Amino acid sequence: MTITKQDELLGLKEIGRIVANTMHAMAQAMEPGMTTRDLDAIGARLLDQEGAVPAPNSEYGFPGATCISVNEEIAHGIPGERVIATGDLVNIDVSASKNGFFADTGASFRVGRVDPALGRLCRDGKRAMEIGIAQVGSNKPLAGIGNAIGKFAKARDYTLIRNLASHGVGRSLHEYPESVATWPTRNDTRRITKGLVLTVEPFLSMGGHEAVEGDDGWTLYSQPSAPVVQYEHTVVATDRGAIVVTLPG
Repeated sequence: MTITKQDELLGLKEIGRIVANTMHAMAQAMEPGMTTRDLDAIGARLLDQEGAVPAPNSEYGFPGATCISVNEEIAHGIPGERVIATGDLVNIDVSASKNGFFADTGASFRVGRVDPALGRLCRDGKRAMEIGIAQVGSNKPLAGIGNAIGKFAKARDYTLIRNLASHGVGRSLHEYPESVATWPTRNDTRRITKGLVLTVEPFLSMGGHEAVEGDDGWTLYSQPSAPVVQYEHTVVATDRGAIVVTLPG
């Protein structure tokens, strides 16, 4: 969507705060021995308390309120009986709607002590998202997001998953611009219009290049197999840069 009125921005910020608070509360509650279904139940309850509707389920029939992906699962993991263990890398992706506005956020979290290389990957994954957000602003090139992230990744010998893109959001979970590369591109001449709402969500990896779907029809895995992290905010383009709406508060 394109924000044209203050009440639209306020509505977007409200659902942005809700999904951010939910994701961070889930991360704080996560501990070894609980299942991903247990963790999803926390998210579902928090969203319900705020009058928000889980978007993956309402929009696509996803079998869960949130997407929880562990280790080799890099996105769209179905909450279930998988037990979370010390050393796991867990991605929590929360998207929801309220009063006709949608927001989407996600982050990767370490459970207890993990390999130092994974710790660096997490820090750099968050930094990659921040670098992408810095390219958002009125009349800036849309391809600038992926080009900047790609330069950062290359300098640190990371790869990027190149078939999981950022997207427009606001009045539905996925809308124009339907696909925003978070990797370098040459042929995208689109420019960011003032008020445009989109996600910035690079998938930074230690060797993966694309996502492939598993047998359950939802869960995505890295090809070739490699650690992957994802950090995501919903932002609004303005003349002064990006407004991040998925902030806890």
